[in-house]
Amino acid sequence: MNAQLSRRTFLAASAAATLAACSANPGAQQEAPAKTAKLDPSNPTSVTVWHYYNGAQQAAFDELVGEFNDGAGKDEGIHVEAQSLGSVSDLESAISDSVAGAVGSRELPGIFSSYSDTAYAAQQKGALANIAQYFTSSELSEFVDGYLQEGYFNSDGALYLLPVAKSTETTMVDETDWKPFADATGSTLDELTTFEGIAAVAQRYYEWTAQQSADGRGRAFYGRDSMANYFVIGLKQMGVDVYEVDADGNATVNIPEDDVRRLWDNYYVPYVNGWFKATGKFRSDDVKTGDIIAYTGSTASASYFPDQVFSDDGNTKAIDYEILTSPVMKDGEGYAVQQGAGMAVTASDDVHEYAAVEFLKWFCRKDNNLRFACTSSYLPVRKDANTVEALDEAIKDGGVEVAPKVSDTLRKVMGAFDRTSYYAPRCFSNGFAARKVLENSLQSKAQADAEAVEQAVAAGAARADAVAPYVTDEAFGAWYQQFSDGLNDAAAGKAGAAKN
Repeated sequence: MNAQLSRRTFLAASAAATLAACSANPGAQQEAPAKTAKLDPSNPTSVTVWHYYNGAQQAAFDELVGEFNDGAGKDEGIHVEAQSLGSVSDLESAISDSVAGAVGSRELPGIFSSYSDTAYAAQQKGALANIAQYFTSSELSEFVDGYLQEGYFNSDGALYLLPVAKSTETTMVDETDWKPFADATGSTLDELTTFEGIAAVAQRYYEWTAQQSADGRGRAFYGRDSMANYFVIGLKQMGVDVYEVDADGNATVNIPEDDVRRLWDNYYVPYVNGWFKATGKFRSDDVKTGDIIAYTGSTASASYFPDQVFSDDGNTKAIDYEILTSPVMKDGEGYAVQQGAGMAVTASDDVHEYAAVEFLKWFCRKDNNLRFACTSSYLPVRKDANTVEALDEAIKDGGVEVAPKVSDTLRKVMGAFDRTSYYAPRCFSNGFAARKVLENSLQSKAQADAEAVEQAVAAGAARADAVAPYVTDEAFGAWYQQFSDGLNDAAAGKAGAAKN
């Protein structure tokens, strides 16, 4: 059902192309042809790609670029040069400087890797090509609908960002430390499929570990990497789009108090009670140090889940793992986050734009896209590549090497692909600032208040008494008002709003 809904959404976005085909030949089942340009193999068109890939990702990308240049690119008359600009922030700074014409900036390349906010800002300056004109509607329909939809910034059917690799979220569990707790308490992994279930299990784990400890102190069970995703997807699962963006790119914030209260109850309340925790840069770091035994994070982080963790005696011990799909609000719809950069084509001339898109089409062929996705710990972007069967075929017949944790993560996500809808909010001018509010507002308060609780307990207060002032209706109401004001200010572009 979700796939059908996404399909209808895509059809609405590509209605202009479909209408053109129908009016040319009413009743005929044909589509508008894709725009082309004449290339000369004896004088290849050069296309530069800026990206942020490093390590295994860069090696995989460079290998595919080399294959293209030696094969299809050579035959067509296209030569691609790939350049890594370092980190995501380095790349985004270079793109922003180039678009703004900053002193010392470089000319934009033919293609650049970009997150939607950066690409949207470039498109608003007229720097991006509408690549929809170089695809047929059939070609576009081969992409996962939700992934593709992120690149339609306006309602005019123009496509500015092509998905090439994506990630979503999963929950990973230290199975070695989970098992004795589960055996003793009757807890099940199925409970971890909802946010409410995670909170209940985390309380149970805290109480169980308190009984095992010499000082009666319990231990945290869970953490999550992205609070912005928690808000965006948690609200979407409850039927709410956090932003409503009009045709002019202006956003209206939509955060119903009752729905936000559910998010508060299932994150802030467990956090100040000590059932959740966030200490290191990423939650996989907290698993390694033994601070938590489960977390929700990007599928692209699967390879960082530790093989060993620190035990209570200061030594390390080997652990095994379990992988679960990302949690859903109880009785909510089956939405999961989609994230990851796409590829934008710089507005230039027909020949260079066409050459750039031809490379991207080749890169997104099923076999090529699976190779890159698996090697780089990302998900492929084509529908026919997002199956366990396609993954097995790539590994068995294509010789793709996939690390066990990455393979298991991909299998888990692909196994749930047909019953999951992937979602990202629409872009708008102040989207980055608004996301910072979502990321920081509740997390900062939770950490500060949890620390205050610990100080009160250390001073002799009973834990229940120390927690009580922080979990009242009044405490929620005060934070909610600050959160709402901060998010609305950020979406409106008011200075300093992202500090809320």
